[in-house]
Amino acid sequence: MKVIIAEKPSVAREIAKVFGATAKKDGYMEGKGYTFTWAFGHLLQLAPPQEYGFYGWNVQNLPMLPPKFKLSIRKVKTKDGIVEDPSVKKQLDTIKTLFDEATEIIVATDAGREGELIFRYIYYYLKCKKPFKRLWISSQTDEAIKEGFRNLKPGTDYDTLFNSAHCRSQSDWLVGMNATQALSISSGSRAVLSLGRVQTPTLAMICSRYLENKNFVPQLYYQVSIQVDKDGQVFRAISADSFKTKEEAQAVVDKVEDVPSGFPNGGHILSVEAKPRKEPPPLLHDLSSLQQEANKRKGFTADQTLGLLQTLYENKLVTYPRTGSRYIGDDVFATVPTLIDKFKEHPEFGKQATFLTGTKLNKRSVNAKKVTDHHAILPTGETPHQLSNDLQAVYDLVAARMLEAFHQECIKEITKITVQSGAIFTASGTVISSAGWRAVLNEPDEEKKDEENASLPKVQQDERLPIPEKSLLEKQTKPKPLYNEASLLKALETAGKEIEDEELRYAMKDSGLGTPATRASIIETLIKRDYIIREKKNLVPTQTGLGVYYVVKDQKIAQAELTGNWEKRLEEIRSGASVNEFQQEIKTYTRNITQELLLAGRNLMAKSKEGVNTPQIVAQKTA
Repeated sequence: MKVIIAEKPSVAREIAKVFGATAKKDGYMEGKGYTFTWAFGHLLQLAPPQEYGFYGWNVQNLPMLPPKFKLSIRKVKTKDGIVEDPSVKKQLDTIKTLFDEATEIIVATDAGREGELIFRYIYYYLKCKKPFKRLWISSQTDEAIKEGFRNLKPGTDYDTLFNSAHCRSQSDWLVGMNATQALSISSGSRAVLSLGRVQTPTLAMICSRYLENKNFVPQLYYQVSIQVDKDGQVFRAISADSFKTKEEAQAVVDKVEDVPSGFPNGGHILSVEAKPRKEPPPLLHDLSSLQQEANKRKGFTADQTLGLLQTLYENKLVTYPRTGSRYIGDDVFATVPTLIDKFKEHPEFGKQATFLTGTKLNKRSVNAKKVTDHHAILPTGETPHQLSNDLQAVYDLVAARMLEAFHQECIKEITKITVQSGAIFTASGTVISSAGWRAVLNEPDEEKKDEENASLPKVQQDERLPIPEKSLLEKQTKPKPLYNEASLLKALETAGKEIEDEELRYAMKDSGLGTPATRASIIETLIKRDYIIREKKNLVPTQTGLGVYYVVKDQKIAQAELTGNWEKRLEEIRSGASVNEFQQEIKTYTRNITQELLLAGRNLMAKSKEGVNTPQIVAQKTA
């Protein structure tokens, strides 16, 4: 009997259906010589401190560095306390029986780092020694499943993927358990002050931006505006310089030749620059970029978008959702014309799909070397039926981005007019001559938002035009905006470095905080810990969150770049780098951060006893 193990029951049932297996049993299905069983996500986890002999919260135990990690059954809270989840124990017994009887084991958990970890932890916990094969697919369509089973890989091909996942799991345990206990004990807090390898630098980014915004003192500055008349079409030009005082700006206003219409002097056109620009289409979506767009357009949280996308994936409508790649290979590109053809009747962007069926497709998103475990998110070509409004919205974002990515460049002409009248003034305007990819969703041009003119008239160098109006503008500097989910996800990709170019940002993805698959859960964890809240669209720290931040902000655990480098190291382990070297580094770091936080907590206590006003850390909702 061949045993196929999936990550969740719904996926196992879909695979069983492809095989024509219909017999339902307790914890599995069978038929056609196969059994199909499942986990429910993470059935097992690294054992808690007490299972290594670290009882209670005691500074003498720190740092806790187990010589060898153990696996433990997932726990649940009951009226009798925290106990092993009985449903997990039952399912593990079922899986063990099936593994013992199996002639072959086929792994069909999600094809990624966490999916590999879920299976391997079950496999090692059950002390199974049988070889296994790996199903590696990017789509849940029947054809993709069949093709995947025709091309099963040896399980050993994914040993380095498991090593990366296991190192991630161990480092999160070491840093999280030790840092949390160190700060909670030393600060005398009655609450659990949870810290983590990724959550703490993320909290630090949110708090730092919040305080920068809150403490920002606006600075007044002044500019001068003139209205220039070209044959009845008036456009606005702004002084090239800004002025610190009103008097300086007023002196410039006074110099402007305020001329009635028809006079030959006034504004002297020094130059007219009209530059054509080709704007390439955006790259296809990975999970992170889709979460950002769904947040901007629909107000969906990152976790909400991931959940909707996962449902679409399990309903065979989109490809693998937790991908970190924004590219596809030539083999997938060969299927794109057929996929585009499916959207010719779409009510919103069917016209653009029809246009693309008769034109050469842009290949900016086609690069096999940049495809990691999975390619970018695409529709599968299956026809959706009766989707909820939210599911339809996310599905349409995936489909629209596919059309945009393979569309033509947006061609526009950017015009800059320089005018002299006592001072130098500039006017700018953008005219789109061919919308290209922007036509799919009638995408607004970001460059036009900051322009003073909807359109500019045709003017010639050395012309002198009347200036019927002039005015003094009072403005003030603005702080960086608070993080919302879209801007935070973007910042997490580059460990807080502000990079606008999407290809440069993509190149840094292995050095970001967390992974596309985990960033949504990081945000939700911070909310669950009562460290941050959603305030309208913004993410704002609570008093608890700020209190923790004030204590750790100068410690290594709050440094986004350091944690981002670890993520890069985990990817290198996936490629075969030394596991032992990384583990030793993490242990050294754990020793150092534990001492740092014990000292920081004691300093906080000492200042509090001396009557120094220290940031208050209030008890959390969930300990």
